[in-house]
Amino acid sequence: MKNILIDSDVILDFFFDRQPFSKYSTYVLGQCELKKLNGFITPVIISNVYYLLTKNATHRRVIKKLNQLLTFTDILIIDKQVILKSMNSGFNDFEDALQNYASEDSGIIDIIITRNTKDYQKSELSVMTPEMFSKMSILK
Repeated sequence: MKNILIDSDVILDFFFDRQPFSKYSTYVLGQCELKKLNGFITPVIISNVYYLLTKNATHRRVIKKLNQLLTFTDILIIDKQVILKSMNSGFNDFEDALQNYASEDSGIIDIIITRNTKDYQKSELSVMTPEMFSKMSILK
């Protein structure tokens, strides 16, 4: 079974039903919920999603949604080593560097799923959009 990091934009596409992207985000998250994929996120992703969702919903409602998300995803560790690698990397976006090095250092992530693939060009992992991943998975 594949282990994937699900980036913030994918989760937000799902929660905000951002078209046309939510179709593919729903597929990815659904595969995790069905235990056909092992989905992972980071503490930074939880924080970002919480912050953006509370702009349109109450704290209580957002916490309920995040609790649901955590029933079928696990959390990767962001420690000092990940932060130092991220700060000294060639990544243009520090947040993306954190996601990348948390994924790489975990030793278990096969693919990073994000709509922002251009910012992961320096990643040693496979990086795909939800659409690319969904189409690849459907063909198998």
